[in-house]
Amino acid sequence: MAFLIAQLIVAYLLGSISGSLVLGHLRGVDIRTQGSGNAGGTNALRVAGWRFALGVVAIDVGKGALAAWLGGLSVAGLDQPAWWSSPLLAPCACAFAAVLGHCWPVYFGFRGGKGAGTAFGALLVMAPLLAGIMFTVWLAVIAAFRYVGFATVLGALAFPVGLWLLDRSGHAFPPALAAFALAIAALILFTHRANLRRMVRGEEPRIGRAARSP
Repeated sequence: MAFLIAQLIVAYLLGSISGSLVLGHLRGVDIRTQGSGNAGGTNALRVAGWRFALGVVAIDVGKGALAAWLGGLSVAGLDQPAWWSSPLLAPCACAFAAVLGHCWPVYFGFRGGKGAGTAFGALLVMAPLLAGIMFTVWLAVIAAFRYVGFATVLGALAFPVGLWLLDRSGHAFPPALAAFALAIAALILFTHRANLRRMVRGEEPRIGRAARSP
């Protein structure tokens, strides 16, 4: 039991390493004070350019992948409950802990990003086919509407929908992944609620345009 608790704590602390804030600190800038005020890749792109944003995304996606890998570890001789060994339960739990760390990082006053990149990185490790579906939906919505937040929300919703469709077509997924899909979709909706409100009001900036409101 102690080992699984340690896994979750380490995953959360790993998720709390915000790419934009770490790289921003090296450059002497806190992007939470500029643009939309969010510590995510989109605001990093608007505030500091594509090179900076690419580094941010690499860190945020990478830590999600690392957290999922961490959840798959076991140590011989340690007493772990049998239920923790259920298919993908530990990787999903650690991945979600990392996403929570990204959104509410302990190192940065619990003000972080919105969780999509970290969740995507974890899914690349656990179910790359579903990650591909999410990314395809995200790209298609970006191309059609140029709203990053809207694309991210639809990409997150494509996770449980894609899992359900694949499951019906004969691809068997463990219940833990279904629970993770629903939890991520709900969390992304929550963290992007301001984006959706601004989009309804016609105030949400599209890619390539400056923000008209914070």
